[in-house]
Amino acid sequence: MTQDPNRTILGAPPTLDPNRTILGTAPSLNATQTIKPVQCPVCKTFNPPGVIYCVDCGLIFDRALPPDAFGAPAVQLPVLIDPQGREYPLRMGANVLGRQGDLIVEDTRVSRRHAQIDLEGSEVWASDLGSTNGTKVRGQALAAGQRVQLSHGETVDLGGWTLTLAMPGEAAKTQMPVSNKTAAIQAAPSIEGSASLEINGEKVTLKEGVNRFGRRADNDVVIADPYVSGSHGTFELIGDEVYLIDTGSSNGTLVNDAKLEFNQKTRLSATDVVRIGTVEIRVLYRNSENHGRDHGEL
Repeated sequence: MTQDPNRTILGAPPTLDPNRTILGTAPSLNATQTIKPVQCPVCKTFNPPGVIYCVDCGLIFDRALPPDAFGAPAVQLPVLIDPQGREYPLRMGANVLGRQGDLIVEDTRVSRRHAQIDLEGSEVWASDLGSTNGTKVRGQALAAGQRVQLSHGETVDLGGWTLTLAMPGEAAKTQMPVSNKTAAIQAAPSIEGSASLEINGEKVTLKEGVNRFGRRADNDVVIADPYVSGSHGTFELIGDEVYLIDTGSSNGTLVNDAKLEFNQKTRLSATDVVRIGTVEIRVLYRNSENHGRDHGEL
């Protein structure tokens, strides 16, 4: 029988060659997953996927809030502010200060490796690295190997060059205006009282009751001066009397050149002069009668 050449002949199924590459169907777009690098919310460095800390600044990601890659950082680390208002950002771990340190300080009084600031979680520690002119914290010289904890608003003196511990963005509050008067910013009072303050020539109204003052923005009276602590003290307005309390400031409070003791409550008269570093404060009473007497203590 003659075989028809145009006829299709079905043969046996092909055997599977284990060495042959078999192409499957293309993956679904819905099943595609993109592995993105992790962006640090503090220094904005892109890190490889899977890392638990930033390779640049050392921030531990599992302690940070969810980051926003295109917005403000979720975590803010403290900075050091120099007398000109420049900010020196701190990293987690050790930060060497000096003319050749991690944070460069261009001043002849500062050694090449002068001091070290350690940022350990929420704590900040300072130590001297054997500098020529020494390191002071709260006016006290540090001994070799001594570590001292720093609080917000406190200063580190590197042989005469002073740096203040603060949060980012506070440098503008620390700078002095052209008029050489300290800027005094006050929150809107809930109840206007019978007295106000004159802070380096600028008037600030007191509310009835306790008025907290200091460098931090959450105070009732904000005094942006490096000698004023973040939470310095209180002015208490009771009736037509004003009382001053220093709640534990770093640089102290003077009334008529006499330093107040911690938690010492002092009644102020219209003739009293309160001084904190270069800041001069007087009380202005709406009714000035009977307020010219000497201040008293309670």
